[in-house]
Amino acid sequence: MSGRETACPNCGKAALVPPARPQDANAPKLTLPPAIPSKGPSPAQVCVIAQQIIANIETVIVGKREQVTMAVAVLLAEGHLLVEDVPGVAKTMLARALAQSVGCSFKRIQCTPDLQPSDILGQPSLDRDSGETAFRFGPLFAQVVLVDEINRASPRTQAALLEAMGEASITEGKITYRMERPFMVIATQNPIDQEGIFLLPEAQKDRFLVRMSVGYPSLNEEKQMCERFQLRHPIETLKPVTTPDRIVICQNAVREMRLDSDVCDYILALVRATREHPAALLGASPRGSLGLFRAAQAMAAIQGNDFVSIAQVKTLAENVLGHRLIIRADRKHRYHEGVEVIREFLAGKKPDYGPASPS
Repeated sequence: MSGRETACPNCGKAALVPPARPQDANAPKLTLPPAIPSKGPSPAQVCVIAQQIIANIETVIVGKREQVTMAVAVLLAEGHLLVEDVPGVAKTMLARALAQSVGCSFKRIQCTPDLQPSDILGQPSLDRDSGETAFRFGPLFAQVVLVDEINRASPRTQAALLEAMGEASITEGKITYRMERPFMVIATQNPIDQEGIFLLPEAQKDRFLVRMSVGYPSLNEEKQMCERFQLRHPIETLKPVTTPDRIVICQNAVREMRLDSDVCDYILALVRATREHPAALLGASPRGSLGLFRAAQAMAAIQGNDFVSIAQVKTLAENVLGHRLIIRADRKHRYHEGVEVIREFLAGKKPDYGPASPS
C-alpha cells in the first residue's frame, strides 16, 4: 500500500493512511430534502371547527356560550373538566352533547359509596368456552367519560381515576392499556348536598384542567328552552360535526400555538404569587402553570388568533387555578376559596396580610 505513515492514537503502531481519492465531478451530490410544511390545520381552521362544535352544542344547551366554549377549550387542550353546580342545570347534558358533536364514544359512571374501582376500570374475566382469562374493559375506556357526582364515590374509587386522568393509561397487573385519543373526563359534583360525600383530595382536583359552574338560565333563555324541548329533546337528534381523528389533529395544532416570552412570564409570575400569598396554605402546582399555558393556547385557537395574549390568560386564570389553592383556616373569614385570591391578583390589589398566622 502507498500512503502516509501515521501512528495509531490507541496502540502507537505505525499504519499507512491511503491518500484521499479525488472527487468525481460527475458523481451525485448529497442533497437534503426541502422542509415539509406542517400538514396540521391553521389556527383559522381550528377556529372554524371549534365554532361548529360550539354552535352544535348550543342547540341543546341554551344561553351558556361561555361555559360551552370553556368545555371545548378543555377538550382541545387535552384536559379534564370539573363541573360544580346544583342539580338540573344541564351538567350531564353538556357532556353528552360534547361527545356527540365530536363523534366520540361516551360512557357515564354514576358514583355511589359502594362503587368499586373494578366497576369503572374493568377486571379479568374467565371465558367459559375457551377457558382463557381476558380483561373486561370498564366504562372508563371511552373517549368522553362522564363521572357523575364524583364526590359520592369512596376515596379508593376516586383514586382509580388518577392514572387515566394523569397519564391517559390504565395498568392492570403487568399490562398497561393506553386510552384512545381524544380522552376527556368530565366530572360533576353538587356543592349544596354535603351528606354522604367524600371531598376530593388535592391530588384529584389538580388533575382537572378547569373547574366551572353552569348556572341558572335567564328568564328568556328558560322560556326558549321550554319551547325548543316541547316535542322532544334535541340531544336525541344531535349529529356530529367533526370526527375524533380531526379533534386529535386540532389538539396537536393547539400545542403549536405561539406563546411569547412575556406571556409565559406572566403565567409563571401569577402561579408563583399564589404560592407566596399569606392566605394560601398551598399554592398552584407546576401542573397548574402548564395547564394555564395549554388552556390559553386552546382559547387563542378557538378565537382564531395566531398567538396567545395576556388577556386570554386572565380570562382563564380563575377557572384553571382557583381550585388548586388551599386557604388557611384562620383566613377563611377573608378568603372563602382560592378563586378569590386569583381575582385579587387579576385586579392588581395587594394581598390582605392581616394578623400574623399562628405557627
